[in-house]
Amino acid sequence: MRVAVPADDAGERSRRTPEQPDDPEAPRSDADLLADHVAGDPEAFGILFRRHRDRLWAVALRTTGDPDVAADGLQDGMVAAFRRAGSFRGEAQVTTWLHRVVVNACLDRLRAARVRRAEPLPELVDDREALRPPAAADETTDPLEHQLRAEQRARVRTALATLPAEQRAALVLVDMEGYSVAEAAVILDCAEGTIKSRCSRGRARLAVLLQDLLTAGEGDHPSSSAPGGNAVTARDVRSGRRRGPPDGVPAATTTP
Repeated sequence: MRVAVPADDAGERSRRTPEQPDDPEAPRSDADLLADHVAGDPEAFGILFRRHRDRLWAVALRTTGDPDVAADGLQDGMVAAFRRAGSFRGEAQVTTWLHRVVVNACLDRLRAARVRRAEPLPELVDDREALRPPAAADETTDPLEHQLRAEQRARVRTALATLPAEQRAALVLVDMEGYSVAEAAVILDCAEGTIKSRCSRGRARLAVLLQDLLTAGEGDHPSSSAPGGNAVTARDVRSGRRRGPPDGVPAATTTP
């Protein structure tokens, strides 16, 4: 069975999908679906994947910075999760486990290809402000301000793409996906101190690369200093978020 990755609006939710969302197609909890899959239910894993695919795709895309690599990483992760579902012990939420499998698969893809991107990410924006419904009649829209925001988002995407994969993954989970440091540590299978260190170094690097933007925006962002003195915030990082995959990105296979 093949389940296509979402074509648009990936990662719109501000937090993770709950273990048992209001989904008429799949009223069972995530844990029940995974258990049913292990027990031989041929439909259970597909339902579980469809429930969380937007979130998983968004994480894969932001971790890799490349739609093709993200699609491959998501597919690798889902195949691994399908095959290793019996190893899930319930020590974390199913969603946390799925994110861990997908992020690790994406990092493996990056390491194998020795990807250290320094060029701008593809011009696909996943900015919450841009995705919000426009104000009535767009009466307050300033074309110059819109252009400036677009340029700033491009700068943030470029800067984010220069970070080592491990730093980027930590920042994506904590500053963009809203995971706590403890949850990110579980997903990336490392100590909480390591997550804090990676985020700190990543923010410091972004602060250097985006210094002119942060200085120019001090009037609009009074809280522009992150913990530890790094003058870059989660809002700054989120401004470089991206939308779903373009047409033609391979589907994610949920069965081997």
